[in-house]
Amino acid sequence: MPELPDLTIYVDAIRARACGQALERVRLRSPFLLRTVEPPLEAFEGRVLEDVRLLGKRLVFAFPQEHFLVLHLMIAGRLHWKAPGAPVPGKVGLCAFDFSSGALTLTEAGSKRRASLHAVRGAEALAAMDPGGIDVMTASLEVFAAMLTRERHTLKRALTDPRLFSGIGNAYSDEILHAACLSPMRQTHQLSPDEIAVLRDATRDTLAAWIARFRERVGDRFPEKVTAFVEGMAAHGRYGQPCPRCGTPIQRLVYASNEANYCPACQTGGKLLADRALSRLLREDWPKSLEELEERMSKGQRTSDTSRGSRGTRERDDK
Repeated sequence: MPELPDLTIYVDAIRARACGQALERVRLRSPFLLRTVEPPLEAFEGRVLEDVRLLGKRLVFAFPQEHFLVLHLMIAGRLHWKAPGAPVPGKVGLCAFDFSSGALTLTEAGSKRRASLHAVRGAEALAAMDPGGIDVMTASLEVFAAMLTRERHTLKRALTDPRLFSGIGNAYSDEILHAACLSPMRQTHQLSPDEIAVLRDATRDTLAAWIARFRERVGDRFPEKVTAFVEGMAAHGRYGQPCPRCGTPIQRLVYASNEANYCPACQTGGKLLADRALSRLLREDWPKSLEELEERMSKGQRTSDTSRGSRGTRERDDK
């Protein structure tokens, strides 16, 4: 799912291309995309796009007289800037927003249609769509700490909860926790004031660094390759690869439909985190440390080599 750095680049690109222009029409290819019909989409035609901003992980297109189009890309929704009147792509295309300078098209990969578009009138109706998470880039340490400790959660869950923090998902929570050297399964109420300050700084610095990197990479182009797995990440999507800080292989904790990627040496004191399913399956056989895991993998490799050697001997004897 696009997160704060990706969405910020989308906002930059759309503002540069469409703000100040009238929306000529919305070509809706998938009726499942539109979740509200009041005001109707026709009410936006001819209105000048005044601004594009974020509301959590939603993109808000602001028009005169408090008319708003609110777009949630969900996991697989992606935006593209095409020539004026360009067709909406076949299987994956959901809609197009037509401006005189070009067409902003929306696609969604996969068979499930989760992206959503809401037409909203009035500031109160727009505010009702806000999940409530704070802006981590501007929040004070006191506000950040209060939100973090408001409920008892793991750090991974707290950072990705849109009711607590705005714009952070699976990918950048991994990067933030790696930068802060904190375990994804650490409980929020267990953190000391100093650790909370470290986490807040890591959150701001990590997101700001990736926004700057994306702006440099994209330049004046429209961002077309928005993905959760980006070259240069320290932990996310790097299972089995060396930690850029210490060289220890990055480990992965899978739970529900998400996963946490972490460095056991930097973040968990060398302890391997076990998800519930594997813990129940393996019980006492689950390795408790990286050393134990490496030892078992080494034994497995030796056993495999011995097995191949024995098989080769039997094959020669059979001949």
